[in-house]
Amino acid sequence: MGKCCKCKGRLLCMCLLPCMMTGHLLIYITVSIFVTISYAPPKVNVHYVASGFSGHSSATASHPLGPFWNLRLEDSALWNQLQHAWDRQHNPILQGNTTGEAKFRLFSEIEDECYSSCMSHKCSLPRIQDFNSLSEQMRAFIMAMHCREYPLLINQPDTCRGNSGSFGVDSPMLLMAIKSQPRNFENRQAIRETWGRSGLVEGESNKKGRLVRTVFLLGRQDSSSGPNPELENLLEIENQKHGDILQWDFKDTFFNLTLKDLLFWEWLRQYCPSAIFVFKGDDDVFVRTGALLDYLNTQWEEHNLWKAYTNKTDLDLFVGDVIYNASPIREPSAKYYIPERFYKGTYPPYAGGGGVVYSGSLALRLKDVSDKVRLFPIDDVYLGMCMNRLGLSPSHHPGFLTFDLPASDRRNPCAYKSVLLVHRRSPKEMLTLWKQLQSPPPRC
Repeated sequence: MGKCCKCKGRLLCMCLLPCMMTGHLLIYITVSIFVTISYAPPKVNVHYVASGFSGHSSATASHPLGPFWNLRLEDSALWNQLQHAWDRQHNPILQGNTTGEAKFRLFSEIEDECYSSCMSHKCSLPRIQDFNSLSEQMRAFIMAMHCREYPLLINQPDTCRGNSGSFGVDSPMLLMAIKSQPRNFENRQAIRETWGRSGLVEGESNKKGRLVRTVFLLGRQDSSSGPNPELENLLEIENQKHGDILQWDFKDTFFNLTLKDLLFWEWLRQYCPSAIFVFKGDDDVFVRTGALLDYLNTQWEEHNLWKAYTNKTDLDLFVGDVIYNASPIREPSAKYYIPERFYKGTYPPYAGGGGVVYSGSLALRLKDVSDKVRLFPIDDVYLGMCMNRLGLSPSHHPGFLTFDLPASDRRNPCAYKSVLLVHRRSPKEMLTLWKQLQSPPPRC
């Protein structure tokens, strides 16, 4: 009898156990749903510094105010419509959705027409409201925004080749790609004589020399005021002497800076695919190259150390002065003005203009993903868009001072102790600051 009771008790427990577990699971699900519904993210005020607010600010939000990559079709914004069409084209799941199918077909037909007539500029774009009221540079950008291939006028195919004529151990630790304009001779020469020297460069703490190569990215000088054969002759002489100029056959304007990224990535893939790191910057910044090499050497050593445990071969490094929660500037007189009828929405996190550093392997991935992201007239924002599409975010580094030091510190060498990049410096200021920093360090 006793054994029978024990058996019945065990049987009862076994029957009740699943019920108890199911009850606990239902309670957990109910509480989770309630917490999710009742949660409201904290409100964050939007700040504006240039076209966003910098990571230097203590008020920087750790999350975006809203989603950047919004697949909802914005009927009145040209970029959003064109990007939406590409998203449908490259996403097999969306292709089965009939919503907006007519517009998708329309844009596909326009694509074919535009790509076949890039060089003749006979592309027929979708209508944009009050097109003629836009600025001249915005109109020019819209008319050519489908064009991504331009011939090289000046090339440097051997920049990254070793003595054997192949890529390998002689490839650069750091390839510096400087965006310049044909007329900026003094800026380029000051960079060559200071922080942008090609060759073996020592770090400030790690004295082992690392190979650095520098190239300058140029388009054609704007010929709206007429041809300038003297400028072209001077550029040819400069190139013969230094062999560090890359020039493409497109008009060198502010809104065409994005083209320099795309065309440089293509050049990198073909002529310098084994560069470990890439610095992309303007020709009016100052870089403490030795300190930058120390930082990059540490990143590379840590990556190689962890690679054995994670089996991750690519280094997804992208650092700079990151700007968060930026919205397009709608003031027509502003340099970064983007009309609402061209683009709606917020910007993804992006690194501000003076300069950024990313790994060579990431540069090649950026080239691939850029084929799925519409050209945007602000090159820094476009880089952020490509990073967002890769599922990555740029990392903020306090040593990138794209908004400069306080005025009282700019002549003090001690103020540059933790700086990797500072923006802006004239050619004369570059030479002076370089000389000061090469002298025995002062007591700070």
